[in-house]
Amino acid sequence: MKLGKLEQITDLRSIWKNEATDFTPWLAKEENLTTLGDAIGIDIVLEETESNVGDFSVDLYASEEGTERKIVIENQLEETNHDHLGKIITYASGKNAEVIIWIVKKARDEHKQAIEWLNQHTDDKFAFFLIEIELWKINNSEPAPKFNIVERPNDWAKAMRKSSNLSEIENLKLSFWQSFNTNASNNAEFSNNFKQRKPQPQHWYDLSVGSSAYHISLTVNTQKNQIAAGIYIDNDKTIYEKFREKGSLLETIIGDKIEWKDAKKSSRLFVIKSFDISKTENWSDAFNWYFDKCLRLKQIIIKMEF
Repeated sequence: MKLGKLEQITDLRSIWKNEATDFTPWLAKEENLTTLGDAIGIDIVLEETESNVGDFSVDLYASEEGTERKIVIENQLEETNHDHLGKIITYASGKNAEVIIWIVKKARDEHKQAIEWLNQHTDDKFAFFLIEIELWKINNSEPAPKFNIVERPNDWAKAMRKSSNLSEIENLKLSFWQSFNTNASNNAEFSNNFKQRKPQPQHWYDLSVGSSAYHISLTVNTQKNQIAAGIYIDNDKTIYEKFREKGSLLETIIGDKIEWKDAKKSSRLFVIKSFDISKTENWSDAFNWYFDKCLRLKQIIIKMEF
């Protein structure tokens, strides 16, 4: 068997001549933000390119799918420098961002230490990433990007500090969603349709469906002993009304009575099942119900053809 030769393209500007007009638009494409998100474990949804911060502008302004945490991304197709280090802090402050991503050709040691220091000395909700981007090809193939994470938050240390402060019910929710992920990995149909997210000690778990306007949301209510699966719509009443108009059809597809909630900004449609998550021996029943409803909800979204 003849194998190809793997070669690195060291001159990034042979592919992206200009950061603002070439690299940033490339990175802003959904498939490339997905690749970046996969590398760091965050579902990134683009909000704006060249987003204003006072008299300056950040290359990419985004949010994390499901949590709405704000993200700033600064690109530098050269060695890191003090100027860009100052920029990422300025942009994070101006955008009230909690996730800060600095993408560079090469990270200098002093800037690695600076990002490491920021991760160690800031609140747990902040995450600083320093990433080197590389380009590779095999023989005459198209170049392929590779994101190498140079510095990131110490997730284990932060998780340990955070875990020690969790309440009993928060630990239960965290364990529930961790087990959900394990079971989801063993469900081929679900795994082929949805990308898992990092479990959190909270009452919701969101799944992307390829739109920033709405997503599938799974919830647990420990006070009412209920679980729910539905579609969460963020500040778009037109989409909500289109769902509402097709209510009877949607109930036929999902096989349950749909509950409708229209708040001032967000809207929801969802189905409910009585379930007590403290009974850990029955968790698989809840997970199988979630899997079925998620697949049906995705059918609904496809049927609506937004």
